Amino acid sequence: MPLLTLFTAPKPFTDPHITVIQRNMLLNWRALGTDVAVVVIGDEPGIAEQCQELGITHLPDVRCNASGTPLISSIFALARQVNESPFLMYANADILFTSSLLTAVQALAGEKDHFLGVGQRWDMDITAPLNFSGDWEAGLLDQVAKEGVLHGQTGSDYFVYPRACFREIPDFAVGRAGWDNWMIYRSRWEGWPVIDLSQAVMVVHQNHDYRHLPGGVAHFRQPETDVNVRLGGGRRTIFTLQDVTHVLTEEGLKQRRLDWGAFWREVEIFPLIRLRSRLLGWLSFAIFHPAKAFSEVCGWLAYKLNRQKRVK
Repeated sequence: MPLLTLFTAPKPFTDPHITVIQRNMLLNWRALGTDVAVVVIGDEPGIAEQCQELGITHLPDVRCNASGTPLISSIFALARQVNESPFLMYANADILFTSSLLTAVQALAGEKDHFLGVGQRWDMDITAPLNFSGDWEAGLLDQVAKEGVLHGQTGSDYFVYPRACFREIPDFAVGRAGWDNWMIYRSRWEGWPVIDLSQAVMVVHQNHDYRHLPGGVAHFRQPETDVNVRLGGGRRTIFTLQDVTHVLTEEGLKQRRLDWGAFWREVEIFPLIRLRSRLLGWLSFAIFHPAKAFSEVCGWLAYKLNRQKRVK
């Protein structure tokens, strides 16, 4: 039985650059070895052919929303059914890993029964097929050292968790913003450790544009992102990597050290994640961010007024 089930829901294999990126991903994940079961979910053009060629498990029957976008709830549920691996992991279809991923998961195996592992990535422009034979890790690490740019703490491209976690997930649209933030928020709300794996796991993101999305508009500006945020509980649930509780280092798992900014962030979100009150959470937000809160109220009132006018 594999230690980890690593799954994703790719874009169509129609755009030449996206095809290169996603094929690199499939070859990379397969190269991680037999401790990793790779699962590809969805019926977008080209997925079945790529999986058949590479001998990778393919699950086409995913539920979608009215726009035809696969749902995170269905993706996670399908991956859970493939085997009984103790850990599962969703990652975007443009992400590459090294064996440091398995080392990190093994290190966490005896630490916590419930947790969420997340981390930063290194962005790189990759436009050609990569070779994952021989000593491919050394070559990839050398390329990252020369060309990689560390991404900020606002993006979450992978989530590793024990099988006991995330059995129920709202019907988020994959590839749109908001649901990844909810993963961190929900873990904090449940009281699970949210572990920053940035120091322990090398994660490479292959840069791309947004031509594959409707209108070529970035994912965070798509209408489905608004739906994701609403399903997740609103803007207060937009948590990021700045909201982790632990850090995995070479010395092992450690409690995160709080600087003043992190301390006051914990004070701000305390009513939301500990008292579990959305009202108190919003009031706390208003105290810490009065200008933003005022802007949100004005926007909400304008929306209500415009809606009433349309009804009349």
